[in-house]
Amino acid sequence: MSLVSSLTTKLPKVGTTIFTTMSQLAAEHGALNLSQGFPGFDGSPALLALVEKYLRKGFNQYAPMTGVQPLREALARKTEVQYGQGYHPEREITITSGATEALFAAITAVVRPGDEVLVFEPAYDSYVPAIELNGGTPVFVTLDAPDFAVDWEDVRRKITDRTRLIIVNTPHNPTGYVWTRNDLDQLAALIQYRDIWVVADEVYEHITFDTYNHVSLAQHPQLRERTFVCGSFGKTFHVTGWKVGYCLAPAELSTEFRKVHQYLTFSTVTPIQYALAEYLNEPEHYKSVAAFYQQKRDFFLRQLAGSTFQWKPSQGTFFQNLSYQTKVPDYELAVRLTKEIGVASIPTSVFFHQKNDHKLLRFCFAKDEETLEKAAERLCQWPGFVS
Repeated sequence: MSLVSSLTTKLPKVGTTIFTTMSQLAAEHGALNLSQGFPGFDGSPALLALVEKYLRKGFNQYAPMTGVQPLREALARKTEVQYGQGYHPEREITITSGATEALFAAITAVVRPGDEVLVFEPAYDSYVPAIELNGGTPVFVTLDAPDFAVDWEDVRRKITDRTRLIIVNTPHNPTGYVWTRNDLDQLAALIQYRDIWVVADEVYEHITFDTYNHVSLAQHPQLRERTFVCGSFGKTFHVTGWKVGYCLAPAELSTEFRKVHQYLTFSTVTPIQYALAEYLNEPEHYKSVAAFYQQKRDFFLRQLAGSTFQWKPSQGTFFQNLSYQTKVPDYELAVRLTKEIGVASIPTSVFFHQKNDHKLLRFCFAKDEETLEKAAERLCQWPGFVS
């Protein structure tokens, strides 16, 4: 037996991600790719110019492990302006190589073998592997269509003496649900007398619509002291390929977080950090993001008016779920739409551990209007009675 064949995988349930699968399928069939969650347009020319500025000024060596000081200070000011909460730039703010790294470091910092971690599903696919790699056990709280609001009695039933961590994602990917202040109060009441930590995935914090507003866990006095708040500059400023994120956490939690972070990536690309620091000095750069994406959501939905699909407008994120009435499994329909009409999406069943099929497909509307118009036109041609 070869050495390779004797290797026991640590993640036996993990294969190629659905995002890779659908993007490859879209490329093979020349389909419009509304599956993977990245913008189809570039970041601000002003931001790109700042990167060039710092590249040419020689800011090209290792950044400090915690992030360059101007960016941590700018993020501290932004958090104060946005949420009325102060985080110390030296002790409580860490810059990471993307939000996924921040999530992994936070989970690793607190989860030990035998611990249970509550995961609200449908769930972003990096949570469970991180839990399992650290010897933890995911315990799923299933959110139900069409609203995908949290059933707090179910949460209460799932909490045990082994519960060590709860992962919160708001605005929620893939459902678009935005947690309310009442949700945060309910969570705080359930864990106030328990040794339970919280990881808050808030990468879509600036992308909410209509009357829905993001309420950060950083704003809640009881939750703030036990929460790692993870964010993403890439999502906010349409530059996901830069992979620059951050973690806000009280000093004691940040200390443990950094012990992990320093051996994952140690530091993050230097000139981009300086560029982001300067760009954050103008609050309108992030305050205008919600209106920008709402225009895209509304445009996409108007174009779909003649289709057989149904929907509830997304409350947040840059994803819109479309429901359908046939008996075709969502995975099969996502593949067929990619091959037959040239529009790629993500079947939402992949975000459930038991592959719950709500007959929902997730579409990314962070694209230019021409792409959205073409995609909607093709979707309008799809007969709802197909089997």
